[in-house]
Amino acid sequence: MRITRIETTTLTTPLKKPFKTALRQTSVSESIVVKIHCDDGQVGFGGAPPTAVITGDTLDSINGAILNFISPAIMGMDIEEFDPLMKKLHGCILKNTSAKAAVDIALYDLYGKHFRIPLYKLFGGAAGEVESDITISVNPPEEMAEDAIAYVKKGYNILKTKVGVDSKLDIVRVKKIREAVGNDIRLILDANQGWNAKEAVRAIRKLEDMGMNIELVEQPVKAHDIEGLKYVTDNVETPIMADESLFSPEDAFRILKLRAADILNIKLMKCGGLHNALKINAMAESYGVECMMGSMIESKIGITAAAHLAGGKLNITRADLDAVDLMAEDPIDGGVQVAGNMLILSDGFGLGIKGLK
Repeated sequence: MRITRIETTTLTTPLKKPFKTALRQTSVSESIVVKIHCDDGQVGFGGAPPTAVITGDTLDSINGAILNFISPAIMGMDIEEFDPLMKKLHGCILKNTSAKAAVDIALYDLYGKHFRIPLYKLFGGAAGEVESDITISVNPPEEMAEDAIAYVKKGYNILKTKVGVDSKLDIVRVKKIREAVGNDIRLILDANQGWNAKEAVRAIRKLEDMGMNIELVEQPVKAHDIEGLKYVTDNVETPIMADESLFSPEDAFRILKLRAADILNIKLMKCGGLHNALKINAMAESYGVECMMGSMIESKIGITAAAHLAGGKLNITRADLDAVDLMAEDPIDGGVQVAGNMLILSDGFGLGIKGLK
């Protein structure tokens, strides 16, 4: 089962509502879709969005890396030579994690198809469905509270609230949301690097004193500030999760060794795909640290891959894979299906994706 051709296309999908964080705002989901063809007629699907403010990758850079560096490096290789394939993929160009993730996902899709097994079963078969949170964008407090009520009525039990623009106003935002949805709904805060370490400690302690019952706070400080991340982790009771600070397995090792965070957020676009995500989760599990499976605003292809990994591994205890439900339409045939707050994994081989509609 040898690789004969790699092609890319651009997919643009409108969102139901603009997505706003401390780092960016967008009203569409854009992705490079990869199709890897093999000599037996099988096709593997992968995808990657341009999230320049986080990964540094753009549509052009992703496409260029795939066609000019990755494709020549792996062309003609056999899918059964999977470890050599991954070595070639990750060694042919530095960084460019989104491009690598898109190809990595397509290769895993082919691997599952070749051996006739869904990826979540290949990864461990922990569960055939995954519960996701839903993201509330940064907006005026009253609007965020209204969005929270709407999502709870839709069946979501976990709300991920974007903060990090103004710590004092963030506290008001959280208070409004908690008052609107009650105490039984789980709240996660994501500051997207928007606070400094001391500001984060003040804000989180204030929320603790107010009894806001926050499940965890994600990436309160700048990505490079591992010492600041550890300072926050050591000085609040609320669990702290590393996101933008964690790209590679090497990053995971440093964070785990320093005990700089309580939880790790694995995103395929940051670490370069499923191959490295498996390494990060294994390291975290050996340290007794749980992981969340996260995502960007990306196509259902990437979300399906992330959901299969989350469904495969017991140590991945949380999922932030709501991008499919944020989109106004679904241009992908097959893959994960959304049922309220649950992502239902297909028992089709690989990702269970048939193509574009």
